[in-house]
Amino acid sequence: MSRARRLLLRARALAWLALVTEWRMYCGAVRLLTRRPHVPDGAGTVAYSGLVALAMWAFTAVSAVELVALHLIIPWEGLRLAADVLGIWGVLWCLGMTGCHYVYPHLVTDAGLVVRNAERRAAVVVPWDLVVGVGVRERSHESGRRVQLGDDPQRAELLVPVGKITSLHLDLRAPLEVAVRGRRHAVTRVVLAADEPRVLAAMVRERASLSSPRPGHRP
Repeated sequence: MSRARRLLLRARALAWLALVTEWRMYCGAVRLLTRRPHVPDGAGTVAYSGLVALAMWAFTAVSAVELVALHLIIPWEGLRLAADVLGIWGVLWCLGMTGCHYVYPHLVTDAGLVVRNAERRAAVVVPWDLVVGVGVRERSHESGRRVQLGDDPQRAELLVPVGKITSLHLDLRAPLEVAVRGRRHAVTRVVLAADEPRVLAAMVRERASLSSPRPGHRP
């Protein structure tokens, strides 16, 4: 395959990803406004929106104020209309991104823990019988990319941070295949964020039939 064709296919894939992401933003906004979270019947939910809620709502509010201000300030009708269109798009995008953090929570199901990340409805499903350990520890990551691999080559980690923060990790008895940026990888640890990581850890221990940590023990 020629280099030009590879670049074309890559550009096409990125364009499709952008369109899908944009659509999910709007779906998130609609679900937030209609109070219809994307949660299957019988599934429990684990929130992670609290980690970034204040910043996301503030950003949305600033975008709305900016839309009104530019409409009042710009004297030229054509330019004002263009600014209005861009401003409305910006407000909807911010509202959608904010909404996705609320309407696509992590899920606790009979099959396993469904780890989600905002606009991507499911990052990975971790079967309960694959979990051999769970630990609560807040970690900060340099990259804010929503799904990424860890840097430790000896322990392949799937990182699903929120606001560059993770707070809980699941150790697996065997490698789990996951997709990261269009490529398949085998990981032995899943690291994620949750508003109440200790509550989630207790749920995981119960579902995976794990013993509770000893008092004073820090995983």
